[in-house]
Amino acid sequence: MQAEKYLKWSAVQNDDRIALLLSGELSRDTLLPLWKAWRERTFLSEKQIADKHLLWDLAQVKRVDSAGFALLCNLLEYCRQTQQQNKTLRLENVPSQVVTLADLFGLTERINSLIK
Repeated sequence: MQAEKYLKWSAVQNDDRIALLLSGELSRDTLLPLWKAWRERTFLSEKQIADKHLLWDLAQVKRVDSAGFALLCNLLEYCRQTQQQNKTLRLENVPSQVVTLADLFGLTERINSLIK
């Protein structure tokens, strides 16, 4: 029996910081709902992204494929471009699959600059 694939996300705000928590599988089979929530601003508003320090916590991510990595990079880049200059963007508890994919796609420096 194959395990069910899922991706869950939440945002926990504390003063001027928001922790974005992902859990499950960040893969082509699970991305569409997250992408839709992001695009429709039901996950985070543009104002929240601009005004807050953002921490992406990937501790509960069990698997990442190249499609999941591409979406993560896209979302991180959007945050970087949208945030005010005095706000920080960080990754925490980064799975080894993200580091490996960053190496494969020549994005090691970019990802490492975000790792806390």
